[in-house]
Amino acid sequence: MPEEERAAAGRQLRDAVLAMPELQMAGSVAAYVAVGTEPATRGLIFALWKRGTYVLLPVLLPGGDLDWATYEGPDSLVAGPRGLLEPAGDRRGVGAVCSADLVVVPAVAVDGAGRRLGRGGGSYDRALARVGPAILTVALLYDGELVDAVPAGGHDQGVRAVALPSQGISRLR
Repeated sequence: MPEEERAAAGRQLRDAVLAMPELQMAGSVAAYVAVGTEPATRGLIFALWKRGTYVLLPVLLPGGDLDWATYEGPDSLVAGPRGLLEPAGDRRGVGAVCSADLVVVPAVAVDGAGRRLGRGGGSYDRALARVGPAILTVALLYDGELVDAVPAGGHDQGVRAVALPSQGISRLR
């Protein structure tokens, strides 16, 4: 997908997530800084922060689990492992994701049952396993990445909704 199309998709996803009723009431959101060709998230993170939302971003730990730290604006991001950008602030612990009112996660693909295919490290499966059933978890996808089925094992954690550029938010079963 050309960069211009990816940028437009990132803006559409940002707008769809920002319009969610759950987000209007959220005091805290866990999100991530996109890398490579993932759907852009910087605009979403910045908009949340400007609204006064407490934004938690992941910090990759050596064993692959995710710690969390507070986003304090664009200048608060530093280079992390594997080409990731992470917040430079104090770490809040692996359980901090449990305090989020909404959790936005990356995915390579998601199926109609909410099974999520990631990059294979299991970092988000561990984080999502800590999130309570009442908390909305949303994967950001490009059109075509909501598929009929993805492979899943016993450790894989699903999501409750997806955001697609052409369709906005779709709740999953």
